[in-house]
Amino acid sequence: MAERVLPQHLGIIMDGNGRWAKKRGLPRSAGHAAGAKVFKQMVLYCGDIGLKYLTIYAFSTENWKRPQKEVLSLVSLFKIYLKDALDNFLNRNIQVRFLGDTSVFDPQLRKLIDEIKEASVGHTGMVLNIALNYGGRAEIVRAVRLLAQDVQQGKIKPEEIEEADIASRLYTAGEPDPDLIIRPSGEQRTSNFMLWQSAYTEYLVMDTLWPDFTPADLERAFDIYAKRDRRFGGI
Repeated sequence: MAERVLPQHLGIIMDGNGRWAKKRGLPRSAGHAAGAKVFKQMVLYCGDIGLKYLTIYAFSTENWKRPQKEVLSLVSLFKIYLKDALDNFLNRNIQVRFLGDTSVFDPQLRKLIDEIKEASVGHTGMVLNIALNYGGRAEIVRAVRLLAQDVQQGKIKPEEIEEADIASRLYTAGEPDPDLIIRPSGEQRTSNFMLWQSAYTEYLVMDTLWPDFTPADLERAFDIYAKRDRRFGGI
């Protein structure tokens, strides 16, 4: 029997919560609550099957444009599930990291984020990246600013700057680029997710709305990924 081919680093754009709720005559907050439960299920499943890195797009820099009631509902959900993560994810030897500018959140949520990072820093299992207030363009701008500071301080010359210098200043510094990014819900756009890191990532759009996403859908995605011919610009 052939060995199963898994991506080393998987990214998921959680999408379709609002449409899932609308189809059922429910408020959008109900869709986000259902999606959060699937988030927990997928994290534990990916950890159990031996995935090395999982990056989940939870809240983008553009999501602040949504109605305030929906944003407040999402932030409340983050608090509930991060508290749950302290018990469930960390007991599974999962290391949790956060991508994005989390300084904008309220003190309670920032405290939870810090507690999870500190509690999981020595874990050796799967690395879970949770992208909160994250945007790919904002991440690159941040990296460029850090580089500009180093140039200003004489630590590096402009002509010496290479791709690795930018990569080392991204939120994902030290991690491999994603091999596969899955977007449930059928939408065919990147939505400002890991723009630098996904230069040669395999993308897979699936019609299933995120709250309906199951381990069977994930395994189907892995089967499709295993059949892809990744040439990275070569022949």
